[in-house]
Amino acid sequence: MLAIERRVRSGDVELAVREAGDPDRSTVVLVHGYPDTSARWVPVFERLEPRYHVVSYDVRGAGASSTPRGPNAYSLEHLVGDLGAVIDAVSPSRPVHLVGHDWGSIQGWEAVTTSRLEGRIASFTSISGPSLDHAGRWLRRKLRAGRIGQLLRQMAGSWYIAAFDIPGAGRVVARLAPRRNLDPRTVRNGVGMYRQSMRSRLLNPRDRHTDLPVQVVLPTRDPFVSPALLDGIERTSPNLWRRRVRAGHWIQRSHPDLVARWIAELVDHVEGAPPARSLERARVGAKRRPLEGNLVVITGAGSGIGRATALAFAERGAEVVAADINPTSAERTADLARLLGTNAFAVEVDVSDQQSMERFAKAVETEHGVPDVVVNNAGIGVAGPFLDHDFDDWRRVLDVNLWGVIHGSRLFAQQMVDRGEGGHIVNVASAAAFFPSRTLPAYSTSKAAVLMLSECLRAELAGKGIGVSAICPGLINTSITRTSSFVGLPREEQEKRRRAAIRIYQLRNFTPDRVATEIVRAVRENIAVVPVAPEAKALRFLSRLSPRVMRLLARVDSTPR
Repeated sequence: MLAIERRVRSGDVELAVREAGDPDRSTVVLVHGYPDTSARWVPVFERLEPRYHVVSYDVRGAGASSTPRGPNAYSLEHLVGDLGAVIDAVSPSRPVHLVGHDWGSIQGWEAVTTSRLEGRIASFTSISGPSLDHAGRWLRRKLRAGRIGQLLRQMAGSWYIAAFDIPGAGRVVARLAPRRNLDPRTVRNGVGMYRQSMRSRLLNPRDRHTDLPVQVVLPTRDPFVSPALLDGIERTSPNLWRRRVRAGHWIQRSHPDLVARWIAELVDHVEGAPPARSLERARVGAKRRPLEGNLVVITGAGSGIGRATALAFAERGAEVVAADINPTSAERTADLARLLGTNAFAVEVDVSDQQSMERFAKAVETEHGVPDVVVNNAGIGVAGPFLDHDFDDWRRVLDVNLWGVIHGSRLFAQQMVDRGEGGHIVNVASAAAFFPSRTLPAYSTSKAAVLMLSECLRAELAGKGIGVSAICPGLINTSITRTSSFVGLPREEQEKRRRAAIRIYQLRNFTPDRVATEIVRAVRENIAVVPVAPEAKALRFLSRLSPRVMRLLARVDSTPR
């Protein structure tokens, strides 16, 4: 549907309004900040328009709107009056869902915490703009508590507020505007908002509240509005959702898909839809366990560490997708997880097969959403001398142990990046990753590669808010000992060594649930490398302390007999 341009009168100004979408649907009103115009919202506007009636407008003195006259023409009272005029024009019979960025958000807080637009606003999404009343109280609290560091950081980002009070500041910044491709008139006029409201309201904050549904979006890299400035906002707005994202000030330009999705989740929920998983997690004050509501995908979940990990996350309230090459085992894990009171789903997948993994990742996204945690756990064991490993042995080990991790990391990391809300990837390596062994050349190589891959991914994805952990278990009593093969030996001798390995692991009796606990801890604390079991910790320490000793130990034939 083509956007409609119209003019809306508010007092002595005419506001340039742009709207699109079906007017019979929920109306979303987007209010821009300084020194912007409504054009700043275009990427989000275009993404919301197919589902909603979307409206944006140039505030007074900005863009195509007219310039007001009078000494107090840019007060918050006038700005809220303009917002009310727009709402009455575009949605006369139904309340709207308000979204504000920067000064648009400041206006929004003024609108929802006063009675002037009571009944005209259904929800409010605030991006990079605090309530001036809350900001004033925040400053007082920090002063009383002696939190000078936080005050100085915020003041360093907001230096321009004081500068705009200097006579002639508007003309100066207007002359600089073309260097930033800004409209000089919009820049000059907007200084009036700071002069007429900012200092007086920060120094004399009022005790105002709102019971409306409010969603606060906090870009953690915003140089102008620190997330700390919104600390305690739940006292002003008890019906609150808080979203944090690694982004800068103009998030509607850098992350339009994310902003549009978050707006839509709140609008849909307020209009009666069940809350989306991410919205449910963002609810402030809800009593929930730390991982409750997370979606966790686990490969190799049919037994051992994978099953224990699925149950550990299920115990903490996470939804679980248990994937395994054995569908019966995967379903059994899902059944056990459901007994713990959570949703669980079983999926058959071959992690070594690229197309199988691509179908799996797409199905998870389509049917359940983007996972918050992915545990690439599937693995197999092969032992024996290097010269007894043939090409098929190497391919089988690397396809499952390494390529399975590559497939899982690549496919789900891309989903997490596209979603923009962070996440965590756990890759299960082994203590063999630190320990060269003459009897485990293929297995150790695959696990060392998983460890290095995890370190590389951690460095790359940190800037996207995605953590990566490598888990390196020692001798864990799992079914891998029953399925491992010993190359270069007749079947009878293989079975003999397999039974010997099983006895050793059973005597050691370090259970998979202890590894699962460490996996959960790695996710919650974002730990890079986690050796599990005393021997794993000792091997990692020794590999760093004396690689030469490790090479000498590698000559020992440790294959069970």
